[in-house]
Amino acid sequence: MTPSPGVWAARAVMSRLRAALGDPPLRFELPDGSAVGASRADARVTLRLRDLRAALELALDPDLALGDLYSEGRIEVDGSLVELMCLTDHVPPDSGPLSRVLARHGAPSAWRQALGRAAGNARKHYDVGNDFYALWLDERMLYTCAYFARPGLSLEEAQLAKLDHVCRKLRLRPGQRVLELGAGWGSLAIHMAREYGARVRAFNVSLEQVAWAREQAEKQGVASRVEFVLDDYRNATGRYDAFASIGMLEHVGPAHFEELGCVIARTLAPEGLGLIHTIGRSRPQPLNRWVATRIFPNAHAPSLSEMMRVFEPHDFAVLDVENLRRHYELTAAEWLARFQKNRRVISKQVPEATARAFELYLAGTVAAFRCAWMCLYQVVFTRAKNDAIPWTRADLYGN
Repeated sequence: MTPSPGVWAARAVMSRLRAALGDPPLRFELPDGSAVGASRADARVTLRLRDLRAALELALDPDLALGDLYSEGRIEVDGSLVELMCLTDHVPPDSGPLSRVLARHGAPSAWRQALGRAAGNARKHYDVGNDFYALWLDERMLYTCAYFARPGLSLEEAQLAKLDHVCRKLRLRPGQRVLELGAGWGSLAIHMAREYGARVRAFNVSLEQVAWAREQAEKQGVASRVEFVLDDYRNATGRYDAFASIGMLEHVGPAHFEELGCVIARTLAPEGLGLIHTIGRSRPQPLNRWVATRIFPNAHAPSLSEMMRVFEPHDFAVLDVENLRRHYELTAAEWLARFQKNRRVISKQVPEATARAFELYLAGTVAAFRCAWMCLYQVVFTRAKNDAIPWTRADLYGN
């Protein structure tokens, strides 16, 4: 039977897309039952397209369409979502006509992260609902890379180890004042106050996260030593012995890195230490457009060279850089497993398209760190003239 013009065109564009991917063991099944790509026996993942237009959209702009079509239920996946993301990782940036035209949107423009807009970007993701995140994060609601200091740690244990790892790098002592920017659900600030005797001022623009953090500080008896401020990081004032930012730099945008450096420069004490923990890249390049558009609006994962815009204009010296890439793969794999375990409950809390989008995003996060096209940097820094620092890093790993 001769295929219709629509089916013929869909086969042609799917063949072209598969070739652009490097002919991976991927199979595309069209609505009429025909297929392009690997055989059923050889395919590691099969994509079933619900309509012929989906094939055209995928070929025109694969960088954005794969996530959209999956979220809308117009693509179904037989096989592992993580495997799918690994197999489609190698889409050249100009593999589709629209991708070439829209590639410039991969990196956030300065105005999209400007004061007054950054809060809206963050709330689109983080204010989905605390109950939603509680179904797949650890008990402390930590939404950043854990630290698997020893084999066999649970996610809860590894997240606690991360908190201590950060505090040790900052050499926190009782009575010190800490400025934290981008405080999430408040676990680091509370840990610093409860376990290290610090006094912490933590900034965040997510209303739901701040409300949760304040409630937890009250429950854990540290509300008098931790202040959670619902405000943009650029409005931070005061003088502090230590600075911490865990998972916020991705949302700042390179155009505002020097501005962040100004905040740190005016608030960090002469002998203060700072730590920035961020998803990053081994070289400058834009984030996947679907993630930067649908999941983390206008986000950017910086390279180390881009991060230096925070430090160099203000004469900060970098003391230590650690890449926890493999730790993030394990962290994201734990999140994905918990998400999938609670998938039925999640579908009752959020729209199905949102649930599908987050599941694909988490699978993509696992793939990103497994395939080494993302890094997780922890950078410790201080003022260049500060001599009140240890001779070695031996104390960081002594316990």
